[in-house]
Amino acid sequence: MKHNVDVVRIRENSIQLNGWVIGKTPDSAASFRVIDGDHKRVKCRYVATRRDDVSQIYYGKVYDRDFGFDVRFPYERGKDYYLLIKCDGRVRRIKYNEKLIEKRASVAYKRMQKIRDLMNMETVHVAMDFWKENGIRALFVKSLHKLQGLDNDYDYGEWYALTRPDEKELERQRGQVWEDGPKFSVVIPLYRTPERYLKEMLDSVLAQTYGNWQLCLADGSPKGEDVAGIVKKYASRDSRILYKNLGGNRGFSDNTNEAIAMADGDYIILADHDDVLPEYALYECAMAVKDHPECDVFYSDEDKMDMDGGALFDPHFKPDFNPDLLTSVNYICHLFVVKRRLLDKVGGLRREFDGAQDYDFIFRCTEQAGGIWHIPKVLYHWRCHQDSTASNPESKLYAFEAGSRAVMEHYRRVGISAERVEKGVDYGIYHTVFQIQGDPLVSVIIPNKDHREDLDLCIRSILTRCTYKNLEFVVVENNSTKKETFEYYRAIQKEFPQVRVVTWEREFNYAAINNFGVSHAKGEYLLFLNNDTEPIADDFIQELLGFCQREDVGAVGARLLYQDDTIQHAGVVVGFGGIAGHTFIGLHKAENSYFHRAMCAQDYSAVTAACMMSRRSVFEAVGGFSENFAVAFNDIDYCMKVRSLGKLVVYAPYALLYHYESKSRGLEDTPQKVARFNREVAKFAVKWPDILRAGDPYYNPNLTLRKSNFALRDLKKEKVGEPYELDQAIRELMAAEQGGQDEGEIRKDGQ
Repeated sequence: MKHNVDVVRIRENSIQLNGWVIGKTPDSAASFRVIDGDHKRVKCRYVATRRDDVSQIYYGKVYDRDFGFDVRFPYERGKDYYLLIKCDGRVRRIKYNEKLIEKRASVAYKRMQKIRDLMNMETVHVAMDFWKENGIRALFVKSLHKLQGLDNDYDYGEWYALTRPDEKELERQRGQVWEDGPKFSVVIPLYRTPERYLKEMLDSVLAQTYGNWQLCLADGSPKGEDVAGIVKKYASRDSRILYKNLGGNRGFSDNTNEAIAMADGDYIILADHDDVLPEYALYECAMAVKDHPECDVFYSDEDKMDMDGGALFDPHFKPDFNPDLLTSVNYICHLFVVKRRLLDKVGGLRREFDGAQDYDFIFRCTEQAGGIWHIPKVLYHWRCHQDSTASNPESKLYAFEAGSRAVMEHYRRVGISAERVEKGVDYGIYHTVFQIQGDPLVSVIIPNKDHREDLDLCIRSILTRCTYKNLEFVVVENNSTKKETFEYYRAIQKEFPQVRVVTWEREFNYAAINNFGVSHAKGEYLLFLNNDTEPIADDFIQELLGFCQREDVGAVGARLLYQDDTIQHAGVVVGFGGIAGHTFIGLHKAENSYFHRAMCAQDYSAVTAACMMSRRSVFEAVGGFSENFAVAFNDIDYCMKVRSLGKLVVYAPYALLYHYESKSRGLEDTPQKVARFNREVAKFAVKWPDILRAGDPYYNPNLTLRKSNFALRDLKKEKVGEPYELDQAIRELMAAEQGGQDEGEIRKDGQ
């Protein structure tokens, strides 16, 4: 017999245990019993659960058996309890009490548990596959991250309990008087809905602290399998519940449309028949509608709920509306609220997109919405089970194909030319290959001071390996001192006529140097590139250009790796570390990032100019790089100016390069350099205070600003919804900046 208890939790006056048991054969049956410290039997509730992962690992295939268990039993504080697991004639006894459970919840215990997890058979199989595909170094980095607990400082269940509204707040919500509050119609298609899940869903809607709602249920179950009896009992107690028996299955889209036809609310909310709304969900939606009446679409964060409904996990904290992320993945999903007038305009769900019907619907709604508002709170618990696309490969493929068609249809409607939509890092993640319009000249601007070997690798690898050919290189010579550097300049220009070297004769100023390079460039598109980069993807220029040719895009950045294949840049979040920082630094390229964000094209507030493309017309419209940012934040400032034009800044993950960072300029390792850097921090904070005060719209206020891995916000150090506090020195510099310290004095101090 092999067994494991994955989850142990105390809930009020009961203990819940989730885990799995297997015997010598798949037919081996397990039984469970609970006794107390006096060896007296304790009444317990046992529910069998599916664990196909366990079946696959230990038996080599999936059997139609329930190898998982959920056991709950009442307890009294101070007493000991024992779970007895019997299988194949053997009995295992596991002790539980508050102290043991607290110990198992401790940081040290969790780290020891991670070590044990690394040694179990399931992890060994996964690790071996990862090793074969990505190499031993990647496996080492991934294992180290797991042991260090880089994923999160909190267990999500604990974090959720600390952040959800307490009973006093819920009672206040119930008593709030609304003048002309919006009416929400929650529309749900039913199909062979398990009785227990149906009741949990119904109870969650009835428990809402906001009362102006109706629940519209359209049942497409086969004859004899409908749930009319259950729903009618609920409806007899509450007239807001409406039910229609369709007499047979019409498909997910048409079943949902039948539910929509029953609705008369101001706003329509889509939900699934086995999911659950937290009791404050509709209240938060009503508040959002009240505060943002101009918006036609609202969506919230969400999490997953285990089959038994006892555990919440895998929260998805989303950015504000992010159109390019939406074409990479249906990140909006639930809770999705749409104004009825907009729904009537765009039409309901379409059966030809079944499998991704909500994805297609969300595209059509967001394309024509007068405004889109993100509610950064978990307002939807999505039950995760074997029939969901989260765990069934066949349904994943079915949904992927429908989803790729939905993305292509979206591009067609909005006038974006795309060649195809491919599978990304996983099913449900999409990679768009755009059509390149014409053959425009791309000017590659590369500042350089000595480091001829790095520069040669950069230029030569692009010219000899990369597939886009209409290029010119403008190398901005910046106070080199080595004779070999100038000899190289003469040789490279002779070997490659598309390379030109221009000379910058003033002090180092990265922004001014790039502006100078642009003044000598002839291309319609400008590619700013560090001399210590080397392309990995031969088509990285097309990947950047495909986005940059769109009128709604002003700048595009690449995915950059350190030499050890860990991430150096995958987008920039304003607020990281106080001002701005790169996402997912140090994560190995083969590791899964937060909801695959490192591998999703998406909009960010900024990207690094170590590899950034922009149209010349946009560059001129914003006045180029701001030269008062001599070293730091000039690229972030540039992106902020681009966004102030109403244009997007896009991160393109398939534009992949190595970045051997800081070879050319060195680190901020002297008092003078540190002082200059800090002054530029203060300048940025003075120039762009709103985003620092309100938070980056492409990040989520529930996530930390102290790490780059999208971990939960540390509630001991950061209050949810509040920006990272600048340290005292930076605030003093900000005060000096606001007090009118002149630019010349700042530059002088920075030398």
